[in-house]
Amino acid sequence: MSDVVMQIDGREVTAGSDMTVLQAARAAGIHIPTLCHHEQLEPFGGCRMCMVEVEAKGRKSYVVSCLYPVAKDLVVRTRSERVDKIRRVILEELLAHAPNSPELVELAREYQADANRFEMDPSFCILCGLCVRYCAEVKAKHAVDFIERGAQREISFIPEIAQKECWDCQECFALCPTSYAQAAYFLTEALAFPGRRKQGAVAG
Repeated sequence: MSDVVMQIDGREVTAGSDMTVLQAARAAGIHIPTLCHHEQLEPFGGCRMCMVEVEAKGRKSYVVSCLYPVAKDLVVRTRSERVDKIRRVILEELLAHAPNSPELVELAREYQADANRFEMDPSFCILCGLCVRYCAEVKAKHAVDFIERGAQREISFIPEIAQKECWDCQECFALCPTSYAQAAYFLTEALAFPGRRKQGAVAG
């Protein structure tokens, strides 16, 4: 696989031709924030926090770096007034759903996002999909999935699968930037198989 030479934040960067801009930046030690990306998972592009400015043949555009492929002579800017504004608005929208998420709060501080800009709708889930994709792609269990569509979309554990698979796993909890996955699982446990925790405590 041949390499390509490109520019990121004024630095010449050599990247594999099969890499994305996000991968190339990280390999070069250049930080791009993400909320829905994980090295073990297929790129998702859901949170859009990794948006960057790219310039090719004199034309500028704004792209999701976890999905955008590298290219010869591509010029990438990971920070600019426009990029920061895009990320700030995204954070303000997400904070309306998960205002106490430490990860969001830290990013909001960096990008000077106003946590009160949008009306609060504390679903506590930002639909990053990490739990859903990790369970499907890494664990191959499919114990949690997206349900509904549009504004009603949310994640939900599938009780009949979760009862068998999640008790001894719970690996998705650590991936969740808002801790909603853990709360959703415990709710499912309490409603669908309430005796499971007591049985586990006795067995232990």
